[in-house]
Amino acid sequence: MRIEGVRLVAVTDPASEGPVDVTVDNGVVTSVEPAGDPSADHGWLMPGLWDQHVHLGQWSLSSARLDLAPARSSAQAVELVRERLEEYPDWPVIGWGHRPTAWDHPPVVSDLDAIETDQPIVLICGDGHHGWLNTRALQMLALPTREGVVAEGEWFQAYGRLTTVLGSDGTGPDAYRRTMEVAAAQGIVGLVDFEFSGGVPEWLERWSEGADLLRVRMASYADGLTDVIERGLASGRPLGDDPRLTMGPLKIISDGSLNTRTAWCCEPYAEKAVHGFPHGQPNQGPEELRALLARAAEHGFNVAVHAIGDRAVTEALAAFADTGARGGIEHVQLTTRDDVRRMAELGVRASVQPAHLLDDREVTERLWPGRAERCFPLRWMLDDGVDVVLGSDAPVSPLDPWLAIAAAVHRAVEGDEPWHPEQAITAREAIAASTDGWGTVAVGHPADFVLLDTDPLAGDDDHAHATRLRSMGEHVLGTWVAGERIHSAE
Repeated sequence: MRIEGVRLVAVTDPASEGPVDVTVDNGVVTSVEPAGDPSADHGWLMPGLWDQHVHLGQWSLSSARLDLAPARSSAQAVELVRERLEEYPDWPVIGWGHRPTAWDHPPVVSDLDAIETDQPIVLICGDGHHGWLNTRALQMLALPTREGVVAEGEWFQAYGRLTTVLGSDGTGPDAYRRTMEVAAAQGIVGLVDFEFSGGVPEWLERWSEGADLLRVRMASYADGLTDVIERGLASGRPLGDDPRLTMGPLKIISDGSLNTRTAWCCEPYAEKAVHGFPHGQPNQGPEELRALLARAAEHGFNVAVHAIGDRAVTEALAAFADTGARGGIEHVQLTTRDDVRRMAELGVRASVQPAHLLDDREVTERLWPGRAERCFPLRWMLDDGVDVVLGSDAPVSPLDPWLAIAAAVHRAVEGDEPWHPEQAITAREAIAASTDGWGTVAVGHPADFVLLDTDPLAGDDDHAHATRLRSMGEHVLGTWVAGERIHSAE
């Protein structure tokens, strides 16, 4: 295969000033030479983008969900559910996106039970850390009855059983394939799937039935670790015969989230903390966390430790240091200057979802006053030599790599002032953090490319550049994985 007359995006190393021809053999770049036609101008070529944190099944289901993001109170959310049931009285209601932090009245089961329906109602918080269910849904998911929400560990166990409520519609191979096609149209070539799912057998089945467009690394949770070990798997090994589908990390959810007020912090929440846990709370004791990291290291697994609060980050780093485990911390939403330096010293990666700062800036100022300058500290991380990768955490944020890149660079939605711009990084750094470690296209690189009709690095770090970065998905001309073209704008 040969891609002719393209300019290279200078992701890391300087690129040739003129157009080049790129030759690929067996899925690997074998030559990059000056274009045979020096006047050719067929676009800008760069490594394909990766989303390093996706819940792919839940994102694939998103089209069937009720959008609760507009709800500003529990009453408004209940009214949105009523309207959905009036339109579709014979369908379960699966909602996503409510953020009850600022609500005067907390979400309770009785408010949903007051709606006259036999249908299950499952409303998933915008950060994914709790579910607000009616009694019918609690029964279908084999959960004890209660008045409050289902949160953290109990919710994550139930999360993977949602097909018992909704059925398999939206999570079959066809739905996954459609999601992958949309991702490829944005220049995505690979993702790390953190779905709560049936593990290896489920992925092999959907892969064989056509959900095989992108590179995928399947993460395991603690309850599936024995199974993947017994299968002889370790991080980086293929699940089956196709090297594009591989084993990813062991995922450990060590604390909660900001909006649920369960992220584990050094200082207490300023308001409405969970009763008895003013600092948030861990999901494992230190011995359990270390045992999981040690077992993962023993069997060749990298570890991805979810840690949002600064205390959770500190404890995760201590566990990495004590066990010698390799891997990274997911989110790193709030941390300290010293712990950033320690991440660099230990070689612990930071997997960050910058689009979360767009949603969380206001609630951060209210619940973590005086700590916002330590939130999403991308500048500190890169300056100290931490390996930073970016993702979306879809469906918490959209599966859109350009939104993540723009948020990392400009730290604001359009029209707002940047939030702590001293922690911003450059467009080049953000793109480099989104390409799975591959810099400017060169000989020996995998032939995983995205071709754009414009240079994403062109422009100054100003309002116009922010708008341009956010819309870069509209400029994708083509996407390749292992030398095969998987998307064409033509």
